Amino acid sequence: MATHNLEHLRTFLTVYRAGSLTEAARLLGISQPTASTHVHSLEQNLGLRLFERAASGVKPTPKADGLARDVGPHIDALDDLAYIATLPGANEAIDLGGPAEFLTAKLLPHTPELTAAMGARLRIRFGLVDDLLEDLRTGDLDLVISSVQPRVQGVTGMPLYDEEFVLVAAPSWRSKLPGDSPVDVELAAIPVVAYADNLPIIRRYWRSVFERRPDDLRTNCIVPDLRGVRSAVVAGAGMSVLPRYLAEDDLASGALVALHTPEVAPLNTVYLAARTGDLDRNHRLRALASAIQRLAGS
Repeated sequence: MATHNLEHLRTFLTVYRAGSLTEAARLLGISQPTASTHVHSLEQNLGLRLFERAASGVKPTPKADGLARDVGPHIDALDDLAYIATLPGANEAIDLGGPAEFLTAKLLPHTPELTAAMGARLRIRFGLVDDLLEDLRTGDLDLVISSVQPRVQGVTGMPLYDEEFVLVAAPSWRSKLPGDSPVDVELAAIPVVAYADNLPIIRRYWRSVFERRPDDLRTNCIVPDLRGVRSAVVAGAGMSVLPRYLAEDDLASGALVALHTPEVAPLNTVYLAARTGDLDRNHRLRALASAIQRLAGS
């Protein structure tokens, strides 16, 4: 029976998951020629073709799919054991990135449960989704809460939470609507508090609900944090579109009112992203991800 170099199998599995020799070499800390040599030696040893060249990297053959299924769990188990052996106990930390609003409102109130689940410190980083996903890809972050479906090589996203959007304002603004015109036309009389100059969330709401662009709206204030948008709207600065989890307490108390209730509320799926294979290899990361999935909807 032929024996196979463990490092060659590990390189093969990393290339298989990353879809690129270059990316696999970076993840493994070896040169690209070394990674290529590992794969070529394994192919010669097995007498199989494992990868075909593709425009964006390499494409696994059906034989590679079978080999990955066979050796993946065993390589992951060995890597998990090696990882655990190097952990410095309570000083270990897992880095979680995401939008400040979602993390602050939905997850940080559950910090004791999150840290207990993984048995390590939790480091939080706020930022824009593209920057956070790139930091995840390069290893600077371990998990990312993403407001878009990740399309980054070597990163896998799992649906986490469907956030519902609601059009809100202080109660005084609703009384100023004349009530004799289409609602989207009447709403143009109310100034907008927006997250950014291009009205990203409001634009999505208008297209989804009113099937047109919000070109007739006038912006009163730009606040690059939805918690700040909420504060300005509560103060009477105008209307905005907010995730329901940020507005629900104010709606219940009467500090905010919904200006429009569509038959189907606009939704956006939030994803939990990790480097491909990391949740299988790292039991602490897996425990944290499970806790986040459980708590995000609570």
